Amino acid sequence: MEGSKLTVEQLTTSSKLTVDRLTAYYGEKPAISDISLQFPDRQVTAIIGPSGCGKSTLIRCLNRLHETAYRTRVEGRVLLDNEDIYALDPVRVRRRIGMVFQKPNPFVTMSIYDNVSAALRFNGRPSRDETDRTVVRSLEQAALWEEVKDRIDAPAVSLSGGQQQRLCIARALAADPEVLLMDEPCSALDPIATAKIEELIGRLKHDYTVIIVTHNMQQAARVADYTAFLYLGKLIEFGPTEQVFERPTEKLTESYITGRFG
Repeated sequence: MEGSKLTVEQLTTSSKLTVDRLTAYYGEKPAISDISLQFPDRQVTAIIGPSGCGKSTLIRCLNRLHETAYRTRVEGRVLLDNEDIYALDPVRVRRRIGMVFQKPNPFVTMSIYDNVSAALRFNGRPSRDETDRTVVRSLEQAALWEEVKDRIDAPAVSLSGGQQQRLCIARALAADPEVLLMDEPCSALDPIATAKIEELIGRLKHDYTVIIVTHNMQQAARVADYTAFLYLGKLIEFGPTEQVFERPTEKLTESYITGRFG
């Protein structure tokens, strides 16, 4: 798979997002090199690998956040439904491909309600009734509505860390994306909050294509249908999670999975 250019004829109909010979640079140094893989539609794909292997760079390329950093550029293609996102308006891309970051980042001066409805205001000004429906739907999808429905106007920062992360997920869902990117979404959370996020991911895949970066291999094994293993900026192995963890085809993957390095 690595280094082979994908033609339109080779793209599977079940692939929502396709990376085709992608290289991303910081200055003159490539952080990831010549990566090609397909993310199946309405499945969870985990990206694993040791620190510094390019996981976050890859996921940031998938909705054009990489280019917002200083002296960055990409080569290759990222296709959303066979349409190259680097030929589209980046704002439009980020509406279709939402992002949840490592640490909860609610808008601290806004209420719970306003945090979720902010995505709608950025995309126009819907009616109050429509906004109310979207806020409730998004909070329900993020498994947060029952916990906040009686204090929807409370400051977002009054929520616990795990609740704030689910609020950020609700905010991303309010924009009605097709793909949801999650960059280490549980790394700053306690085990109870982590379990809730993992359970939520299992539900979200019925409506969205979910791509999660995680340093926790047990988490990848629990939540992901597919797993990609990166090392030193290169894609080493990609396949169904069970196969990658139990019957890896690459010695390097086996060494990482079994804890010989990383």
